Parts: sequence; structure tokens; C-alpha cells
Amino acid sequence: MSNEPIISLRNVTKRIGRTTIIDDLTFDVPQGEIFGFLGPNGAGKTTTIRMIVGLMSITKGQILIRGKNIKTEFEQAIRHVGAIVENPEMYKYLSGYHNLVHYARMVPGVTKERIDEVVSRVKLENRIHDKVSKYSLGMRQRLGVAQALLHRPSLLILDEPTNGLDPAGIRELRDYLRHLTRAEGITVIVSSHLLSEMELMCDRVAILQRGKLVDVKPIQLFTQGNDGAQTYLIEAQPPEQALAAMRQMDGVCVQGVKLVQEGLVEVAIERERVPNILAELMQNNIRIYGVQLVRKTLEDRFLEITGDEQIG
Repeated sequence: MSNEPIISLRNVTKRIGRTTIIDDLTFDVPQGEIFGFLGPNGAGKTTTIRMIVGLMSITKGQILIRGKNIKTEFEQAIRHVGAIVENPEMYKYLSGYHNLVHYARMVPGVTKERIDEVVSRVKLENRIHDKVSKYSLGMRQRLGVAQALLHRPSLLILDEPTNGLDPAGIRELRDYLRHLTRAEGITVIVSSHLLSEMELMCDRVAILQRGKLVDVKPIQLFTQGNDGAQTYLIEAQPPEQALAAMRQMDGVCVQGVKLVQEGLVEVAIERERVPNILAELMQNNIRIYGVQLVRKTLEDRFLEITGDEQIG
């Protein structure tokens, strides 16, 4: 797998009048990664996606897709992209199958076998010959994904792809995107307000706020503290004695130790300190019955970073 990024944004800025919508956005997404795009309402996620696919002009900066500039080499760049921006638009008076056939005629090399393959992948075999006007929103989302994948793109961009999908459909989509990245090396950029789903789906996430890139890092690092400390629950008896002992130990912040319920003491420490702390507690005749890592969710971290702004 190549180490070269499939897509690079360099100092991308979008202004409308005197208002800056996107402010100096820079990041890379490598091959075979699912990259999550998060932010409160109005943060600029859809605007950025629209610039990536050429639906909105760039005020400053550049977007490169497989080394091709979307502004000056649009046809060469966009041929590598499959996308659903906002809601998938289909011809409602045609069947799902004929929508795909119509799109396939515009792209060289898409065979009937490829159409059948993507229909099977998104599990529309039983309804593909029905008119799209009879499809639910979730079914139209699946058909949109099928259409975006027909020409075997290097980069798949999905803006709110789980809209209208039931829990089973969301899981199927997640599993399929994982398959695309692992087995076929496709890069996926996905924007969604379902933070719990993004946590399960993505390799890395970026958070936008008021048009600026606040942070971008792997999911695992987002759910840990910036100082490397993690929160643990220690079931100890007697808990008051354990609390007092830990507050005297090296490397333990006094404010980070508290009694949360009977028998459970919460402590924020680095992982490497856990064995030493447990050993010291037992040396003080404190019985240890269990240790549990309290892992922050992506939602927890998102709310810490963005405050009260609503995601959307």
C-alpha cells in the first residue's frame, strides 16, 4: 500500500463576501483509511466536501487528489472520486437498476457484472428493479453508495451516509466500508453526526469548529487524555484507606483521586503506574478486588473540545 496521500488539502480557505467559511485548512488522508469529519452545525464540513468534489470554488489554497489539482486539473482529479454529498439524487421514475445503468453509460469500463456486484454489496438485490419513487430514504442511501462505487474510485466521500438507515443497515454499511479499505485499498472520507458510529467506523477523525481545524488524530488518541493519563476504577477495601494512600503516592494528582461509590476509587494516572500503585496499596494491607479502565468515548472528547455547540 502506498504511503502517498490519496487526498491533500493545503491552506484551503473559502470566503463568501467578508465572511470566512473555511479558514486555512490543511490535512492529508492516506490510502486505505476511513477518515471521519466532525463538527458542530455550521462548522464547514459540507462546504469542505463540496470544494473537494468541485461543487464550490476555492478562495485560496489547493486540493490534490492523487496529485491532481481539483482546481486546474478537474477531470483528471475527479475521475478518482465517488461521492454522495447531502442526499443522493436519483431519477425517481426509473428503477434502481436503470439508474445505475444510466450512470454506467457515462463512465467507460463499467460492466453489467460490476453493476450486479455493487448491487449485491449494498444488499438491494430484491428491490433493485423497483422504481426509486418506492424506495425508503435508507434504500436510496444504499443505491447512492452503489452508484458512487461503480467506477472503482480511489476516494469515496460520504456526507451523512447513515441517514434513514436502521441499526442493521448502519452496521452493514460500516462493515462494507471496512471491507473496501482493507481489501481494496479505497480511502473513505465520511461525515456524520452519529458519534458512536464514527468511533466504531473510523481510523482517524478531524474536528472542525467555525471553519478551523481544531484537531486531527487517530480514534484511540482522541479517547485518551493529552497528557497520557487515563482514568481507572479500583475496587478496594477499605476504600477510604485506599483513597488516603493514593493521595500520598508519587505521580498521582490529588485532585484526580476520588471515591465514586462504595468500594470504588477513581484515579487518573499513566498506564505504567498502575502495577506500582496496586503493589503499594497491597503493602498497606488494602485488598484489591478489581481494576477497570474508564475509557472516554468520542462523544465525550468532542463535547470537551467544542463545548456546547451542537453537532450536525
